[in-house]
Amino acid sequence: MNPVLALARPEILDLKPYSHAAWQPALTRLHANEAPWRPSGDTTTAGLNRYPEPQPKALVARLAALYGVPADMLLVGRGSDEAIDLLSRIYLRAGTDAILQSPPTFGMYRVAAHIQGAGVVDVPLERERGWSLDAGRLLAAWRPSMKIVYLCSPNNPTANAFDLGAIEAVCSALDGKAIVAIDEAYIEWSGRPSLAAWIERFSTLAVLRTLSKAHALAGARVGALLAHPELIEVARRVIPPYSLAQPTIEAALCALEPEALAAARARIDALLTEKDYLRSRLERSPLVDKVWASDTNFLLVDSADADRFLRSSRAGGTLVRDLRANPALPSALRISVGTRAENDALIESLAAA
Repeated sequence: MNPVLALARPEILDLKPYSHAAWQPALTRLHANEAPWRPSGDTTTAGLNRYPEPQPKALVARLAALYGVPADMLLVGRGSDEAIDLLSRIYLRAGTDAILQSPPTFGMYRVAAHIQGAGVVDVPLERERGWSLDAGRLLAAWRPSMKIVYLCSPNNPTANAFDLGAIEAVCSALDGKAIVAIDEAYIEWSGRPSLAAWIERFSTLAVLRTLSKAHALAGARVGALLAHPELIEVARRVIPPYSLAQPTIEAALCALEPEALAAARARIDALLTEKDYLRSRLERSPLVDKVWASDTNFLLVDSADADRFLRSSRAGGTLVRDLRANPALPSALRISVGTRAENDALIESLAAA
């Protein structure tokens, strides 16, 4: 049996998916129990009174072209979070299975596993090693019950991209044995190519992508799961039939027009320049001990006085993320790079302190 299927929960493989109303927009829709009139204020093209197209073909095609995969290797959903949830439901049995991850990392991997009743095994990243991925330690901790291995690269919140050789070692060792899910939410900021090209090499590799960051659609909630067609087919059984709302579909299609993609690339370049500016200004502040190297649109900062930093930034009208609840980050703050005016306002509030 294909390893993507062999690793899945048997009841998921036997699941008969929900049968949604047929999608034939050229015909009058009297088959889906919809209202025949638009609501007041509806500005969408398709109409909010109609159910949206499940897995919209036009959106899937544009995302597949953007990410360099065939359409049958892509599932679109509500941000990367939905892909994480789907993988958890497909592969994790309550009380039996677990995920393997390297914290500090994105918190939804743990949350989704625990919601599913599964365990979480941590192989922490080490500050002394610059938060680099230790493939040997990770593989030494792996057991067959660890059905999903998460690698967030570039990593949130440490901001660094992992060494490609380390990632390749994990993918090679666990090919066919576990789903290796590489979260590329911040890949556009790193200058690196996506590892979606590796899906043909590794049978149980999955890649998570999102329009939330580089394409400025965090409020729309659009992401994609990239994987072998067999995994995508199983995920289609599990995902809700109308996962994306019609305004979200239309907003994503607009963001994927050639002009919008060119504008996004220009804004990414501009923000990377702004990141260097913000870093240089933060490094001058007596409230900052260290600004870590970043392959993302944010900076991880060790603060000499995090409480004072937070009070000062709030007083100046700016919120930054307090990470000190994580034992590995006892003095850390995470700062998204903003506009020049926003960044200057933060720096001025620290200077005033």
